[in-house]
Amino acid sequence: MAKYVFTYSGGGPMPETQGARDASMAAWEGWFRGLGAAVVDPGNPFGGSSTVTSGGVADGSSSGVNGYSIVTAADLGAASEMAKGCPMLQFGGTVEVHEVVEIM
Repeated sequence: MAKYVFTYSGGGPMPETQGARDASMAAWEGWFRGLGAAVVDPGNPFGGSSTVTSGGVADGSSSGVNGYSIVTAADLGAASEMAKGCPMLQFGGTVEVHEVVEIM
């Protein structure tokens, strides 16, 4: 089994009410429970960011990535199928699936 990183982008603003936040968390928790032992690290949303280039450091990120999770799957297709259930998709967000290439 290989590892895959899901990176999340978009998905609208954070829920404003406690009830909406609770519903959002319940959706994420339910999705992760459904993935079971495939979840290596449920991840977290990202906070502040900077972009580092050979020319220096700039505030913010140009990628729009706002969180991650790590799962195991038989192949990229299987990992992509897992991502189809992500609650982020219900709110216009996207999930990119990246295979982790172990080098050490």
